[in-house]
Amino acid sequence: MTSNVAQVFVDDAEWHRTLEALARAVRVGGWLVFETRDPAERAWRHWSKKLTFRRLDTADGGAFATWTELIEVDEPLVTFRHVFEIDRDGSTLTSESTLRFRTRNEIVTDLKRAGFQTRDVRDAPDRPGLEFVFFAQRNPPTLA
Repeated sequence: MTSNVAQVFVDDAEWHRTLEALARAVRVGGWLVFETRDPAERAWRHWSKKLTFRRLDTADGGAFATWTELIEVDEPLVTFRHVFEIDRDGSTLTSESTLRFRTRNEIVTDLKRAGFQTRDVRDAPDRPGLEFVFFAQRNPPTLA
């Protein structure tokens, strides 16, 4: 799972089903590695037009502006909008999302429940102190 995709699973049941499916897909002794934002860092505090605005050029000579807007914080859920303004025709495209910010302990517990052992938790190399990178190894199935 890359790009904080673990955070799109806002519902606990859906998150648990996903981890269980991953445990079935990963061979015994195999690895699951993913990153997720550290909720203690409250990344959403920086999701405003003022702090995220960028103007970018496209390969065909066009340009657009983009930024992120915070919509709602109801921890552990955070809803935001990405905005794209196309220079050529003045149109605006938006994409809204809600992310779930789970704590390190919650994730370790959920991984164990799904059949993984957390072997290490590191900083994301491109965002130290802001994200966790989980290294979890699939346990052998338990005998009933």
